[in-house]
Amino acid sequence: MANITVTPTRMELTRLKGKLKTARRGHKLLKDKRDGLMKQFLETVREVRALRAEVEEELMTVHKSFTVASALMSSEALEQALLYPKQSVELTMGSQNIMSVNVPVYDFQTKTKSDSDIYPYGFASTSGELDTAVDALGHVFRKMLKLAEIEKSAQLMAEEIEKTRRRVNALEYVMIPETEEAIRYITMKLDENDRATTTRLMKVKDMILKQAIEERRNQDQQIMG
Repeated sequence: MANITVTPTRMELTRLKGKLKTARRGHKLLKDKRDGLMKQFLETVREVRALRAEVEEELMTVHKSFTVASALMSSEALEQALLYPKQSVELTMGSQNIMSVNVPVYDFQTKTKSDSDIYPYGFASTSGELDTAVDALGHVFRKMLKLAEIEKSAQLMAEEIEKTRRRVNALEYVMIPETEEAIRYITMKLDENDRATTTRLMKVKDMILKQAIEERRNQDQQIMG
């Protein structure tokens, strides 16, 4: 009974059996939650990898186009062309519950009606490569936002998986074994008490029987005498 102090009574035995039943049910539920989270986490990680590859590829395209545009235009002209952005963006954040984990959901609205209406300059004085870069950057922005959303979701799910794993282990390797040990100990003590009580009752019965026989013998002797 290491690290456990219990009172060997039937009331305590009943309480511990109820506790063990609850612990086993909680253990199963937590394992199911952990397994479900792990499945969802792996799917999210695959999604992150695929989307990250797309974003990195498109950002490379943006970088190449800006590099060519900066080579064709003077630095002053390039800075002047991009000095006053045409679109303003309003970012909102909500949440979605995935197996008791609140993951973020990002959304943004632009000031203009069309996502393509993003050029803050006239086309006459700028390079076509700059148009390509600005257009590509506008398209990749939504993917970058989605990438941030699912990466944060993966992080939160990983943290919840770790918490759930610790709880499962605590139940499986500490609480349930200790409770089972306590139940065995109390059961053993109660059985010992029952055997001791039975032995005492048998001894008392033998004493009463012997006393009755002795009294009957004395009565017979008195009658015969």
